[in-house]
Amino acid sequence: MSSMLETVIEIAVKAGKATLEFYHEGVEVNLKEDQSPITEADLASHHIIADGIKNLDPETPFISEEAEVPDYEIRQHWAKFWIIDPLDGTKEFIKRNGEYTINIALIEDRMPILGVVYVPVQDTLYYASKDVGAWKKEGDSEAVQIFSDPADRSQPLKIISSRSHGSDKLAEFLKDIQVEEHVFAGSSLKFCLVAEGKADIYPRFAPTNEWDVAAGDCVYRYSARDGAHHHDEIKYNKPNLLNDGFVIGF
Repeated sequence: MSSMLETVIEIAVKAGKATLEFYHEGVEVNLKEDQSPITEADLASHHIIADGIKNLDPETPFISEEAEVPDYEIRQHWAKFWIIDPLDGTKEFIKRNGEYTINIALIEDRMPILGVVYVPVQDTLYYASKDVGAWKKEGDSEAVQIFSDPADRSQPLKIISSRSHGSDKLAEFLKDIQVEEHVFAGSSLKFCLVAEGKADIYPRFAPTNEWDVAAGDCVYRYSARDGAHHHDEIKYNKPNLLNDGFVIGF
């Protein structure tokens, strides 16, 4: 593992531990301009990650959900940048169901090349890079490499989707799929569960932002076997950071 990846893991875990204080004690919930919720935990995590990334890699720009996003006129010249979601799944955090995550990813040439997803309540870490593949670490146990295979459309499939963002398009999509089981999870955990083979596909047709998906997408992409990486259609540093729908796992 590279020293950069090790440091990003340390930053993600530090931020996640800080959010746990608010998770257990409770926080005031405010609404941003787009009416999405934000808490003190989101901001505390943001500051820890932003400071950590600036110290680690001061020459590379970064985007955070909790900071002003530079105009595309500036971003279009970025070959590489960090993108972070300091607390992905604020609704899950507020509900205290344990499924929120800390997400940090490094994007190069519009693709994630390094990603860390930390699940504070479960003390579970997923991380990946194009050099080392995808890994999972639970608590103090040794990290294990995780793999996933492309889903076979001819077979019944285990579907994973959002607890909070169903859609008519999703219902329509599932009509054409043999569904063995349909399970639900919050945040970027859905990418990670596909990456470790606990779900076959993750269809998403409600909007997402690039920071919502980059780290989990990285874990999924590099969970392919034999040093390859899975292809998916998500691209980064678009003029509009909002994603259209996607299906992960095929």
